[in-house]
Amino acid sequence: MLLTVDVGNTNMVFTLFDGETHLKSFRLTTVAGRTSDELGMDIWNQLSRLGVKPEDLADVIVSSVVPPVMAALGDAISRYLGKVPIMVDADVYPELPYGVETNERLGADRSVACVAAIHKYGAPLILADMGTATTVDAISREGVYMGGCITAGARISIEALFQKTALLPQVDLALPERVLSGTSVGQIQAGAVLGYIGAMERLITQAREEIGEPEAMVVATGGLAPIIAAGTDIIDVVDGQLIPDGLRLLYENYLRERGGERP
Repeated sequence: MLLTVDVGNTNMVFTLFDGETHLKSFRLTTVAGRTSDELGMDIWNQLSRLGVKPEDLADVIVSSVVPPVMAALGDAISRYLGKVPIMVDADVYPELPYGVETNERLGADRSVACVAAIHKYGAPLILADMGTATTVDAISREGVYMGGCITAGARISIEALFQKTALLPQVDLALPERVLSGTSVGQIQAGAVLGYIGAMERLITQAREEIGEPEAMVVATGGLAPIIAAGTDIIDVVDGQLIPDGLRLLYENYLRERGGERP
């Protein structure tokens, strides 16, 4: 089995694959400062709960946007699972050609998700990742990365509103039926969720126009994608497995380039 690890700002998502088949997954909260022993025991316990032993794992591949946790996580995987993890952007690089001038590399999570989306859905496409932060990335008909944009996620907006105001309550994200409400909860949900949907529709529409593909497929991923997709027709596909699938594809390419063996 292959274990993929997607380290995000809020959660670390661990996914098990048997070939191309997604078997099981679990999440751990991303917390900087945890020791490798704490992480190792949590990973070990979760795998044990799923009936998986370290010797069942052929390899581990990791993508991360949270550098402060990586030393402890890498050590935990090595000591508790007996595997030296393959790191995206250190050991393996997503093959994503750029059609926009930049001196920066796209974040590991975004590049991995783009590679997976192209593989699964073709191009052109617009990829919207609706997590802690929200990113919108555009891929041309030729499979070239044409740029993207970043904004705050809807959850961050609600949390900031709660923290910076004295009387407004903290609320759960849900799709309201109306913009106008008589309760504070309903009004916050309408402003945060429906307002976020409006922002996403604008960003996606303009991204399509800028790459000259007004009908480009829109793929959404991330924890908020199902809620947002339920409130708009602009999203064609919700796919919560893009990053795990992308990591699997990168791993398979990594092995092919090395004759099927891990160095």
